[in-house]
Amino acid sequence: MTVTHDHTTVSSYPALSLDWLSRLIGFDTVSRHSNLALITDVQGYCAQLGLNVDLTFNERQNKANLFVTVPAGEQADVVDGGLVLSGHTDVVPVDGQDWVSDPFTATIRGDKLYGRGACDMKGFIACALTLLPQAVKRSKAGRLKRPLHLALSFDEEVGCLGAPLILADLKARGIQPEYCIVGEPTKMTMVVAHKGIAVYRCRVHGKSAHSSLTSQGVNAISYASRLVGYVDELAHKISGRDDNDHLFDVPFSTLSVGTIEGGTATNIVPNLCEFTFDYRNLPHMTQEDVIAPIRKKIAQISAQMQARSPETSIELTQEESVPAMTDSDNGELQALVAALTGDDKSHKVAYATEGGQFTNAGIPTIICGPGSIEQAHKADEFVALSEIERCDAFLQKLLESCTVS
Repeated sequence: MTVTHDHTTVSSYPALSLDWLSRLIGFDTVSRHSNLALITDVQGYCAQLGLNVDLTFNERQNKANLFVTVPAGEQADVVDGGLVLSGHTDVVPVDGQDWVSDPFTATIRGDKLYGRGACDMKGFIACALTLLPQAVKRSKAGRLKRPLHLALSFDEEVGCLGAPLILADLKARGIQPEYCIVGEPTKMTMVVAHKGIAVYRCRVHGKSAHSSLTSQGVNAISYASRLVGYVDELAHKISGRDDNDHLFDVPFSTLSVGTIEGGTATNIVPNLCEFTFDYRNLPHMTQEDVIAPIRKKIAQISAQMQARSPETSIELTQEESVPAMTDSDNGELQALVAALTGDDKSHKVAYATEGGQFTNAGIPTIICGPGSIEQAHKADEFVALSEIERCDAFLQKLLESCTVS
């Protein structure tokens, strides 16, 4: 893989990490495509280092997770479940975006490296892969006192579908890592908690009729609008709860209707209307806190519809669910990361990551990686070269903390 660049001098930045980042960006791993070419490349690299790789596949066998362990040295006094460096290999599409340069060719302009996935989140993966040879060398010398794991997943961008397979495999193999660092872009600050997200689709089945004979029909759009209004009312209600957390950038759980579709013509009473909404919950709140009252409202409206026509109905289905990440058990990890970064400020964010799945598996987790979330998913996505340098320095210090002097 090649990096195109202007006349900027990049010799002060870690060449190996930039080489790896260029290599990773060169794989088109948009979620609708396979990630196997990237995974196979990394697998070969790990094999050259003498490491055994474990893969878990999706049902179609066209995508894979990768998990690899650098074992603790045989002479080390302290051995525990180890520390996971975690990242997702998929990226969001570039369709309809106006890029200055090829999104799948790493391009350096000024002090930034551009490309799809540059910050979200192949930058962190590049730094982690660059670190592996040093970790292997220390392991062979008996100086690595805790295992170092690397977990690469698929389909994070479409519901965090890959990570649960990694975690199930680890459980089956009796591996319980002590900590996890997910390298999502945080500008190398420490994110200790994030919200969960659940996406729902509501389908309202009414009864068609000519618009001049409305009494013979059941208007699906009209009844759906009552539910949409109730979702908005509930959103306002939960925003004023006494137990909101003001350390979050948005301190309350949110409900938001995202899409709505219904009807075929103005002169036809519509027999179908469907809408979607998402719920982003604070870690101490559950999905049932909002779904239970919504289901109750659905039952009331459904009864009104069926009183007019028994064949009508309302369906509510869940399309996506990603758990929140809590900070209730990651105090020791926070202290370690604060010591390594020299910054003890902690943050809580509204966006979701695979971190919640790790904490649900009993693995204390924090989010810390190069780049800014503000650049993610946009045209001309970039990571500052200085962020890659900071991430390399952080991971180097992390490796030192796992090494016997």
